[in-house]
Amino acid sequence: MLGEHFYNESLRKVVVGFGALFNNISIVRQAGTKTQSMKVPLAYGPKQKFIARLEQDPNITQQIATTLPRIGFEIQGFSYAPERKLNRIIKQKKVSKETDKKMKQMSTQYTPVPYNVNFELFIMTKNSDDGIQIVEQILPYFQPEYTVTIKEVPDMDIVRDVPIVLNNISYEDNYAGDFQERRAIIYSLDFTAKAYVYGPVITSEPITKVQMDTYANLPETSPTRVQRYTATATSPPSADGDDNFGFNETTSEWVG
Repeated sequence: MLGEHFYNESLRKVVVGFGALFNNISIVRQAGTKTQSMKVPLAYGPKQKFIARLEQDPNITQQIATTLPRIGFEIQGFSYAPERKLNRIIKQKKVSKETDKKMKQMSTQYTPVPYNVNFELFIMTKNSDDGIQIVEQILPYFQPEYTVTIKEVPDMDIVRDVPIVLNNISYEDNYAGDFQERRAIIYSLDFTAKAYVYGPVITSEPITKVQMDTYANLPETSPTRVQRYTATATSPPSADGDDNFGFNETTSEWVG
């Protein structure tokens, strides 16, 4: 059973949706009558990677250094959420539209599995005001959760509101060397996205033929078949299940 390839991009869409929340944050710096507006870049990657780049060039002697402020995020882990579990035998169903050469098809998919996706978002700045500006643009939306609408399985028309919960905020002030060298103020925000992971989509065509066999004595080890009944629908390919159409019926006797 395992190993049959399918990919609904369930987790990928959660990651993309989470990152999209923070890709339009900007800061404003004022110096006298001059005002500078800057959009804060967003990247996926661990916090330690950006700290290491700062430590390799604390005096900013290289021509290219890590640009601050910066926002980054990464997945911290997954955990099963039994409190959100539904009946596993419930199915989502969708009937596809017919084409000129193909009959309607029924697509089914079992209930998804609930998983919590844990994210860490870090905000790295070189001065306190930049960091406060960014944090203040995030916190009002999480009380303590914010809902993102995601098209989880477009083939099944499944759209879900995924809550993203802010769990914790931490603060640290890093210096690479003494206090006269480059500084990095880091805010770390821990989030949990209440996501679902979907299984494969099973597609089947309408039933147009039924066959029934009649046996003389079923308790026997090898019962003898005495009759076969067959019914075949005479509807055209474009017919719907509620249309009025007939059947071709045949009954054959079995001679043992």
